[in-house]
Amino acid sequence: MARYTGPVCRQCRREGVKLYLKGDKCYSDKCAFTKRSYAPGQHGQGRKKVSEYGIQLREKQKARRIYGILERQFRLYFEKAESQKGITGENLLVLLERRLDNVIFRLGLASSRIQSRQMVRHGHFTVNGHRVDIPSYLVKPGDVIQVKEGSKESPYFKELMETIGQKTVPAWLELSAQDLSGKVVRYPGREEIDVPIQEHLIVELYSK
Repeated sequence: MARYTGPVCRQCRREGVKLYLKGDKCYSDKCAFTKRSYAPGQHGQGRKKVSEYGIQLREKQKARRIYGILERQFRLYFEKAESQKGITGENLLVLLERRLDNVIFRLGLASSRIQSRQMVRHGHFTVNGHRVDIPSYLVKPGDVIQVKEGSKESPYFKELMETIGQKTVPAWLELSAQDLSGKVVRYPGREEIDVPIQEHLIVELYSK
């Protein structure tokens, strides 16, 4: 299955909630969901009765779209979460939060996960001094993520240097604005993961 390449705002409208996929635009009046909060398509404004399975499916699709993950990869994350100790749903969200593209977004080094994923693939970041161009790379406590020295000369990162000190990062991460780097202090707790997802519905879906 190929990655979705259509209008990003359409995904928010389909899920009926802002997924903040386009960074700063999502907070402005230009946000398509703000203008049209109903589902896309000819029958988007019609009332539809949703089954229990449909509700669970939508929750899974919402999580996939927030983190930009394809179905097969998402299933692998779930299987890994299920094999770990603790609550499966929370384990799943922690795994998704540990993705390198998400951590870079959380640090404020990118305005959206989509932008972060693209910058990782272009090789703009290092982890513990080594260049990593895999967005799904899972970080662990103690890892240091930094903008590559050569990339700091780009207009984007030069401008970011002037504003990144104003950003607030989650408590499980540390940001060093001076050298555009961040450190993973620990894994996040469920209360620190601010995504509109009811993970127990995803667990119920896959448990059928």
